[in-house]
Amino acid sequence: MNVLAANLSGTAETSYMSGFGNGFETEALPGALPIGRNSPQRCAYGLYAEQLSGSPFTAPRASNERSWLYRIRPSIAHWGELAPADAALWRSAPCREASLAPQPLRWDPLPIPDHALSFIEGIHSITTSGDVATQAGMGAHIYLATRSMVDEYLCNADAEMMIVPEQGTLRLCTEFGILDVAPAEIAVIPRGVKLRVELRGGPARGYLCENYGGAFTLPERGPIGANCLANPRDFLSPVAHYEDREVPSTLYLRWGGALWASRIGHSPLDVVAWHGNYAPYKYDLRRFSPVGPTLFDHADPSIFTVLTSPSETPGTANIDFVIFPDRWSVAENTFRPPWYHMNIMSEFMGLIYGQYDAKPEGFVPGGISLHNCMLPHGPDAGAFDAASAATLAPQRLTGTLAFMFETRFPQQVTAFAADTPARQRGYAAYGAPLLKRFDPTRP
Repeated sequence: MNVLAANLSGTAETSYMSGFGNGFETEALPGALPIGRNSPQRCAYGLYAEQLSGSPFTAPRASNERSWLYRIRPSIAHWGELAPADAALWRSAPCREASLAPQPLRWDPLPIPDHALSFIEGIHSITTSGDVATQAGMGAHIYLATRSMVDEYLCNADAEMMIVPEQGTLRLCTEFGILDVAPAEIAVIPRGVKLRVELRGGPARGYLCENYGGAFTLPERGPIGANCLANPRDFLSPVAHYEDREVPSTLYLRWGGALWASRIGHSPLDVVAWHGNYAPYKYDLRRFSPVGPTLFDHADPSIFTVLTSPSETPGTANIDFVIFPDRWSVAENTFRPPWYHMNIMSEFMGLIYGQYDAKPEGFVPGGISLHNCMLPHGPDAGAFDAASAATLAPQRLTGTLAFMFETRFPQQVTAFAADTPARQRGYAAYGAPLLKRFDPTRP
């Protein structure tokens, strides 16, 4: 796929290419892409050729990820002397700051502050799991932003980043082009890609998943077959965009669980053309096509998996990104909300809008719940009573969008998350009102 974009070093309109994992090619100046040679002796326009690899060179073709970038300066010229920077409340695994009892946890939405806070400054880590150094596990965060990043850039060498807005639209100015992402959409920024985050119309709040492990990919459909769930055509990557700006700037590097800063004299978003399959993308969650039982019984929540980060163990994800969108419930003689269960996976859950059917009270947009490995959980008493007595006619759930970051690793709560007033101190006892109903005389 070839896309020609204008020089977007000024005010830009977004433009996208569709398809998940496709081999794209796009240029902002005609002829900037070399034909037949990835690294020619002399690139057009005096550009430099640089390869960005998201997988080992010897990875099988199906999982080999790389893109060739044709840029004004190579990345090595974007790094000056690195100095430690204040990471504020941003944490990486392993992080064992807090000692909370192993029980269900829930948080109210973090309030958006009235002082200036950039995307980087506003990352509030809630949980971490695994180990960033071994490239396994994840970090789950809330971001709060009240100002755009100006001549500031971030390169996360530790993790692929999934951004899930809950309030406010973000403009992600990346090396590959521009992505606008709003609530009900997600954006994924591959490991090592530089970006600047701007606000589009007001303060922003949302969720951020740092994926330390294998890159997110579409799950296998198995017996579902060729259709439904997330379709590749609905994933959008940006067309080429470049900035040729000589201005004092700061480039932040997340590496080894620490934040570093380098002072440079220009914008690092200087890629004039690129081709390959390692690139940022966005996806509208409202385009997800859910499936479910049509007669009786309750399917596992894995049928709602949008993207998965595979591990070395087949069938066991490093991370699953699962959503609970608008859908029909039609099964007969079946308890329809999520059933009571204990799970080997650890579930970090958020709500983008609406009401989650298993938690009608106390779980609101921008909030969080955490049900860790092998800790019991399920509907609260009100949801159980309503679902047990409901008329089982076809029911359409509308105006709702919840999600889970689910990982095979136990999630450790940060000191901030343990101490914040937003933590609902009494949540662990939500099962107490579920009274004994057993009567051996009444079948």
